[in-house]
Amino acid sequence: MNTTSHFTSNFWNYYIIGIIVISFIALIWLLLSQNKVKAPPKGEDVKTTGHDWDGIEEYNNPMPRWWFYLYILTWLFGIGYLALYPGLGDFKGLRNWTSVGEYQAEVEAAQKEYGAIYAKYAKMSVEDTAKQAEARTIGKNLFDTYCIQCHGSDAKGSRGFPNLTDTDWLYGGTPDKIHETITKGRTGIMKSWGPELGEEGVKDVANYVLSLSKPEEQYDPLRAERGKVLFNGPPANCFTCHGDKGQGVRGLGPNLTDNVWLWGGTQKAIIETITNGRHNQMPAWEGFLDKDKIHLLTAYVWGLSHPDGKAAKTDTENVLGEKAAKAAAAAAAEAAAAKKAEPAPVSAAASAPSSAPAETPASGSK
Repeated sequence: MNTTSHFTSNFWNYYIIGIIVISFIALIWLLLSQNKVKAPPKGEDVKTTGHDWDGIEEYNNPMPRWWFYLYILTWLFGIGYLALYPGLGDFKGLRNWTSVGEYQAEVEAAQKEYGAIYAKYAKMSVEDTAKQAEARTIGKNLFDTYCIQCHGSDAKGSRGFPNLTDTDWLYGGTPDKIHETITKGRTGIMKSWGPELGEEGVKDVANYVLSLSKPEEQYDPLRAERGKVLFNGPPANCFTCHGDKGQGVRGLGPNLTDNVWLWGGTQKAIIETITNGRHNQMPAWEGFLDKDKIHLLTAYVWGLSHPDGKAAKTDTENVLGEKAAKAAAAAAAEAAAAKKAEPAPVSAAASAPSSAPAETPASGSK
């Protein structure tokens, strides 16, 4: 219960008190009124109530004494509780207890117990913190409390929630970027292209996207060719967010060549994504978790995808998937070969007739 009253009039305060007091009186009256039946004298049979169910009669036995006294004890406990704790309208109780005060006391006790440990790791870098077994245990406990609802207990995510154990990072996998993501949160939006591209256009683009990482039997090459045109030009212009080779752009669009899919990599899932768009949001934990806890959580998440404790190339830049990389290398080799095969340019002097007169310097030149 909050320390500040929610009542706008004292009437409601006394109204609730009255209901509680009357309820207590009614309960004790009910007990005493049903306590009239006494045990029969020794040797006499117990009378029945007259109720009969299929030949089974109900004896009119008195209330068991242990039940009677237990009821009285419960009644007295309720009175004692309402005297010590909030429950009677605006009355705060003799202990002046509040849920907020209880929470603050627990936080202070935990801070005294664990504050020194948090402070120790706060002085270390994320990379060094991730190497400490105790820090990883604390980080996992934090992760299990606040993160598994979306990313799973194994941190491998699920449909719509990213895998934190691989090397695919939309916003970057450096300690600073992971810390920024946890602290500030992220909001990712892809607009729906269905209305602009139409059903056939969406299928064409989806097949081109599939061609960037999948074997040919999983997509239609003719549709993929048409989809490439839409991908790299109006009205879609997908390359703006996903890069000219589908490699993605940090903070804008994911890499489409590495076969890592947040919403699914089947043709059906990709068509759904292009048609309807996507909207994802990760909450900002700044203000809810203090900086020391965010530091430990950052170290734990960074360690999940960096088991060797070393930075990876994919932390700062997107890398083409195997199929896209081979295609890019082949295109580069073909361009180099074409350039090499071009005839050497002929100079103007060499191509001029031998009888041409020598050029005369302009007047006034030195």
